[in-house]
Amino acid sequence: MGEKARMDPQTANSLPVVVIVGRPNVGKSTLFNLITGSRRAIVGDEPGITRDRIHAEAEHRGRRFEIIDTGGIIPNDEEMIPSQILKQARVALESAAQIIYLIDGRTEITGADRDLARMLHALGKPVALAVNKIDAPSRENMAAEFYSLGFEHLFPVSAEHRIGVEEMLDHLTAQFPSAEAEESKQTRIRVAIIGRPNAGKSTLLNTLTGKERSIVTPEAGTTRDAVDETTVRDGIEYVFVDTAGIRRKGKTKLMAEKLSVVMARRHIRMADVVLLIVDATEGVVGLDATIAGYAHEAGCPVIICINKWDLAAERHKPQQVQKVRDAMKYLEYAPVAFLSAKSGAGAEQLFGLIRRGWEAANHRVTTGELNRFFERLGKERDLKIRYLTQASVRPPTFVVFKDGMRPLHFSDERFLVNQIREKLGFKGTPIVVKSRAKSGKKR
Repeated sequence: MGEKARMDPQTANSLPVVVIVGRPNVGKSTLFNLITGSRRAIVGDEPGITRDRIHAEAEHRGRRFEIIDTGGIIPNDEEMIPSQILKQARVALESAAQIIYLIDGRTEITGADRDLARMLHALGKPVALAVNKIDAPSRENMAAEFYSLGFEHLFPVSAEHRIGVEEMLDHLTAQFPSAEAEESKQTRIRVAIIGRPNAGKSTLLNTLTGKERSIVTPEAGTTRDAVDETTVRDGIEYVFVDTAGIRRKGKTKLMAEKLSVVMARRHIRMADVVLLIVDATEGVVGLDATIAGYAHEAGCPVIICINKWDLAAERHKPQQVQKVRDAMKYLEYAPVAFLSAKSGAGAEQLFGLIRRGWEAANHRVTTGELNRFFERLGKERDLKIRYLTQASVRPPTFVVFKDGMRPLHFSDERFLVNQIREKLGFKGTPIVVKSRAKSGKKR
């Protein structure tokens, strides 16, 4: 995200236009400044009226577009005439390729919110409903009630804390021309290599990229800073990040090592896919499960790499897979690969596994496909679900609307996740299911 220049609307016809609309004090100015990378305050000439539209050119992941803040839309308190609202924002909305309808997630839906929603539906333009001020995971369920406004694409965000905005911009700009894509025609996948010290992370990085970028020594903990290297396979650019070996908190006495653990977890959060390296000569230990939990919590697809397989005392793959599943039950979706980073045996398979995990994490099901799946599901098991919708990707997140006051039972949720993964193309990625009861209580 970043601002390129202040623009006149007449000079931006070649760029797709994204328009921010919403009532006053919902955070439009903050969101505008965040997207453009500016810190200027957007202030009206006179209090109590709609401000002038503010234009700027912005960029997200190589896709440039014009962003317009229409200012606070204030309907007449007595008349609340939608035509007057439309008149204030007509110029911007008519040119919009995408519209961000920003609403305050900490307040109840008002009549003005519904009037503005009806007006936007009538335009027939793509609308992303951004529920702002959702600044903690515990508040995410508060956003579910705003589905009643009738918009398919809803994004819980916090413009002030930069939460959820990247994901919303991914959706908004997905169909915009990409200068980077035109130049390289390549997909970029960022892969974090994680594991205990001396598990073979640096050796694997060198093997996958064909470069001696990482220093490899028998001494555990050689890597302190994250080391990254890029390689291209079949038109896809893989950026591998070799993170520092993660130790138990009690073992990280030196400040440099403590910082390296913090940075390793940060790179996990930034990754598209995670390779978890397990030392086959030592087997799966408790720390491996702890490290795997960091990736699972980040919502990343995980590939479990059993390294040094050529040196393992017992080389029975099904038995080893079962040990992995028993130790990391929450990673039932993660494929297991056996390899030797030093010799390169088995390393080539990782590129295909990475690509499939990345595709699954970014997969979005069409409404029609989801409806057909829901109809088939009802014939197999009575879940007392009214309907479900896909709310987001990375990780794929589904909102379930159900009858009754009780939340979705754990066994039913597990069944639903398994069916979604198998039938809808989400193999290799974690899936999040959030249920909302008919009574309005959320889980």
